[in-house]
Amino acid sequence: MNDAPLSVLIVDDEPLARMRLRSLMADATQPRVQVLAEAGSAAEALHALARQPVDLVMLDIHMPGLDGLGLAERLRAQQPAPAVVFVTAHAEHALQAFELEATDYLTKPVRRERLAQALQRVAARQGRVAVPPVPVDERPTLVVSDRGRVLRIPLTDLVYLRAEMKYVTLRTRSHSYVLDDSLGELEQRLGEAVIRIHRSVLVARQAVRALARHPLDTGEDAGDTWAVQVEPTGEWLPVSRRQLSAVRDALAGGAA
Repeated sequence: MNDAPLSVLIVDDEPLARMRLRSLMADATQPRVQVLAEAGSAAEALHALARQPVDLVMLDIHMPGLDGLGLAERLRAQQPAPAVVFVTAHAEHALQAFELEATDYLTKPVRRERLAQALQRVAARQGRVAVPPVPVDERPTLVVSDRGRVLRIPLTDLVYLRAEMKYVTLRTRSHSYVLDDSLGELEQRLGEAVIRIHRSVLVARQAVRALARHPLDTGEDAGDTWAVQVEPTGEWLPVSRRQLSAVRDALAGGAA
């Protein structure tokens, strides 16, 4: 186990933001942190890293020139690549951030407790944890943006996703969330974990209890029509004629 302090580069075009983050990191003890440099742009950050590689880059997103997402993409190509934790006032980029393999995503103003969790995640990945880290849920999760909040939803909690007007409702076993993501994007990311039963509905494969004819009153699907029942809510959701064959095949494959 490596107990050396994490070497850090802070990248933000706002001097006051860099100052506040440096101050918060100065108090970190588990793990210990050493801020080696600051940069006000992606170009400055690349120059700093050429002179002195670091373990962790604390990275803002909205900056003049190359933004934080673009810089993170370049950092992935480095060998070894530093860990990246985004620190930004804009929650809507969280999905892109995790696709770029960011270790964490903090929203401003940064809370001391969340910073500590992010640092411990970095330390755990790099074998530097000297004390038990903050527990991290290792179950597969779906990272989504719910009206500006970044959420990690365990896939085992997912029941269905339904497109309604300009937003998507995510139904879990205990809550409903309004998402900023499109249904098509979510279907691509979830892959085999979901089944499209209607042009506007995806259901979690593991949540389907039954496929049967059921009386529904939902506009174009009014009357006795094919539907799936999902658990644990017991709701019946209409299956479109176009999707019926694919739904049957998907459920038969899951039961095989």
